[in-house]
Amino acid sequence: MKVAILGYGTVGSAVVKFLLENNKLIRARCGQSITPVIALARSPKKNALIPITHSVEEILNADVDVFVELMGGVDEAFKIVSEILKKKKAVVTANKAMLAYHRYELENLAKNLAFGYEASVAGGIPIIKVLKEGLSANNILAIKGILNGTSNYILSSMSQKNMSFKQALQIAQNLGYAEADPTFDIEGQDAAHKLLVLSSIAYNLKAKPEDILIEGISEIAPEDMYFANEFEFTIKLLGIAKVREDKVELRVHPT
Repeated sequence: MKVAILGYGTVGSAVVKFLLENNKLIRARCGQSITPVIALARSPKKNALIPITHSVEEILNADVDVFVELMGGVDEAFKIVSEILKKKKAVVTANKAMLAYHRYELENLAKNLAFGYEASVAGGIPIIKVLKEGLSANNILAIKGILNGTSNYILSSMSQKNMSFKQALQIAQNLGYAEADPTFDIEGQDAAHKLLVLSSIAYNLKAKPEDILIEGISEIAPEDMYFANEFEFTIKLLGIAKVREDKVELRVHPT
């Protein structure tokens, strides 16, 4: 099986390296090799492990079986993935932002095609497959969870090590857990996108991220952590979807 990688940044290059290094193991488990043969990148890449193209047209016409979308963002990724699905090619993506805005459109284009996005939410847990298949006949009353690892690391550091928000954020950035611009994570947008992906599956909900009540963690002070600990509570950033009077309430906030 030949694979094209859309986006050759930190994640894309790591996926290529993983597939190449584990080729024999994957073949033994899956019955065939999964081999990356070309990648789309915006800029030149030194020491790339596979051929790189900067042409969207070239990648769309590549002789591959599966496209793995790791570009991030919404509009450009949606446009490219839509074109791939129209060509009747399989797509795998981890792009929760694109899915939060366009999942239904992409699912409609992907009828009778493989369109996988398990990695978009809780990558180490098969939660999307469980919601779509294992729990499809169940009445789900609520979804609650910690959906962003960066914010959770920061809050844990503040609680356990008596740090300020700025101190905890700086350490997270130094360790590579937080981006240079952490706004998307610390202000709750990342968690909101993930919550919307899950809720759209669980409740057939058609909504946009703008419909979600979102509050981040940047205003949490050491005093908040102190009083929470005094009462044996821990502050976490939660994504919550809850059924109330036949409507689904979506919110992301510290609690």
